[in-house]
Amino acid sequence: MTTQTTPDVLVRPIRDVDAEAMGRVHAQVWHETYDNMVSKATLEAVSPRRLADLWSNYASRGEEYRHAAALVDGEIVGFAGSGPARDDNAPAERELYFVYLLDSWHRRGIGRQLFDAVVDEGEPLYGWIAKGYPGGPAFYEKRGFVFDGTERDETFLGEAITEVRFSR
Repeated sequence: MTTQTTPDVLVRPIRDVDAEAMGRVHAQVWHETYDNMVSKATLEAVSPRRLADLWSNYASRGEEYRHAAALVDGEIVGFAGSGPARDDNAPAERELYFVYLLDSWHRRGIGRQLFDAVVDEGEPLYGWIAKGYPGGPAFYEKRGFVFDGTERDETFLGEAITEVRFSR
């Protein structure tokens, strides 16, 4: 029987100098997760450089935005962020924007640490995940969220992805 050890993880705010590493991790998570959910053409357009541009100046957002990166041995392996609700008729004032973690670091408590870094305990919150996202519902249900049946189509690189909403 193989025993997984819990690595030493540093969870800290995202910094502007993290943009390149964030783009690399973001692209890898998309390739690992969405391989069977979006077309090959869309996945081929998901590049570390393209996503790094999204992360430029991210850390300079206002205080109402909370964001964190998880590092193992000095390398970013995941990140999370929350902030003001972006939807009309949102079920809460705050939204969990994302919790992304490389597959090789799943089930080691790092996702929970990232979540805890950007969300206050018991805080009313909602978010969206891709319908069929592997492991997603279980992760959020463990944190007190309920999937309310609301769906929407979001366009990413020209392709529609159906998302489902969770809230608490």
